Amino acid sequence: MRKLTLLSILISLFYSAHAQQCRFEKTNGLESATYFEAIDWYKNLDKISTKILVKEMGMSDAGYPLHLVLVSNDSKFDAAQWHKQNKAVILINNGIHPGEPDGIDASMMLVRDIVNNKIKLPDNVAVAFIPVYNIGGCLNRNSNSRANQNGPLEYGFRGNSQNLDLNRDFTKNDSREAKAFAQIFHLLDPDILIDNHVSDGADYQHTMTLLTTQYDKLGAGLGGWLKNNFEPQLYKGMTEKNWDMTPYVNFETETPDKGMEMFYDPPRYSSGYAALFQTIGFVPETHMLKPYKDRVLSTYALSFTVIEKASLNATALIAERKKARAAVATAISFPFKWTVDTTKFSFITFKGYEQGFKPSDATGLNRMYYDRSKPFTKQVRFFNVFNASNFVDAPAAYIIPQGWYGVIDLLKLNNVQMQQFKNDTLIDVEAYHIDDYKSSPRPYEKHHKNSGVKVSALNQKIRFLKGDYIIWLNQPANRYLVEMLEPTGDDSFFAWNFFDGILQQKEGYSDYRWDDLAAEVLKNNPVLKAKLAEKKKADEKFAANGSAQLDFIYKNSPYYEPGHNRYPVYRLKTK
Repeated sequence: MRKLTLLSILISLFYSAHAQQCRFEKTNGLESATYFEAIDWYKNLDKISTKILVKEMGMSDAGYPLHLVLVSNDSKFDAAQWHKQNKAVILINNGIHPGEPDGIDASMMLVRDIVNNKIKLPDNVAVAFIPVYNIGGCLNRNSNSRANQNGPLEYGFRGNSQNLDLNRDFTKNDSREAKAFAQIFHLLDPDILIDNHVSDGADYQHTMTLLTTQYDKLGAGLGGWLKNNFEPQLYKGMTEKNWDMTPYVNFETETPDKGMEMFYDPPRYSSGYAALFQTIGFVPETHMLKPYKDRVLSTYALSFTVIEKASLNATALIAERKKARAAVATAISFPFKWTVDTTKFSFITFKGYEQGFKPSDATGLNRMYYDRSKPFTKQVRFFNVFNASNFVDAPAAYIIPQGWYGVIDLLKLNNVQMQQFKNDTLIDVEAYHIDDYKSSPRPYEKHHKNSGVKVSALNQKIRFLKGDYIIWLNQPANRYLVEMLEPTGDDSFFAWNFFDGILQQKEGYSDYRWDDLAAEVLKNNPVLKAKLAEKKKADEKFAANGSAQLDFIYKNSPYYEPGHNRYPVYRLKTK
């Protein structure tokens, strides 16, 4: 009787796997799964198949855990072993913007079809899925926040439970989601990251567009291989599946006449963050005006195409990434600024619609529209080469006092190797002084971001305390370290206000008291006295401003606090 019951359960589970349809399929592509439906879907698949494992990985701001779905033919789910077996490891992230849920539904069907052997997962590929990344946004379902989007009937909201855009949070890590993602990312060490999205902007015929990691940031080897070998195979594979794909549509104007630029993705974005660790990042962007059913099916097709091509190119992919990492580990300088090279371009086939103009039914004024009765196919210039500038020489090591634990914790989260001083130590270091910066007057993702940062460097002897950290630049995280710890970086910790405490002067003086001391300082420092005289001669307003002169003397005297505007991450030039 017991054997019969067990057999019945197995048959029932097997049948349910083949018969199981998600909400997307049951509604003929009109609706998207809820968060709870998606998680239950994967847990049910886990019960009936040894090919997948569902595990919890950290907490979200919404109070629900992030889930990670691991898929491998050999029923082994140790990412370190995957790499030892030379498997190409792919991480697919869904629902970072839950109003763009295409990947949520596409991934559910893809994993089910792998379990049911409808499609074959190659033995040399392992895939991991984050079913829903922005859980708080996914639970905040509505039908109105994506005004430009054609379905589904309900969807989530862009902001998470802190109203943060999680695709701006990969370096500053204000959310629990971002911290959990870092753990997932470094656990898997993926060769390829796919972060599924929906585009908003111009109208055109393509259902799927693709944003690719900026080749130049990956280096000539890995970036060149991606540009000239792997990426063209993806475009060809999608065409063979009847989904003509184009690069992410990024026009200077509302028409492609002047060409299209490759998207610049600084590290705040998923693909820019991945590039810091020599992971190829793809951001699929389906077109918001296409039927939801088509968008999901094209997302499914692209995910499967990446799996297919990763399998065919696994040996080259792994080798090129290994070489890129070795190059980063020994690089002596890194560029911090990238600008599109307008003299270099390739041609892409773009299928769009002609522009037209007509009176607006809303305002009565003339408005632009895309005339779908006038489709066109054109060869469009695609500017996908970036020039690097603002190079910064990498130090032998960075030293950071332990009091800046907010930064130290994020470094540890990103697998940065560091050591603590066992004793108080006096060391010759290069120290930056923040000479100038601008803080945004309006908040951006919970910060008033610093930009236009200018620094000067001084060699100083600094006493570091027992427990302070030294970080040698001889490790895989080198690119991440330089990008995050150099204050002039676009998405550095200084840019995101982690070190703003040093920008406020803590001690001061009363003019009447300081006046007597200032006179004594000048008496004992003829060089400073001469500098003061020179400045008064060159600046009439300064010469007539007693307070400004006292401040000048103070900031050039031993009384002025050395930590004011001194950047608290120090550079050790030699080992």
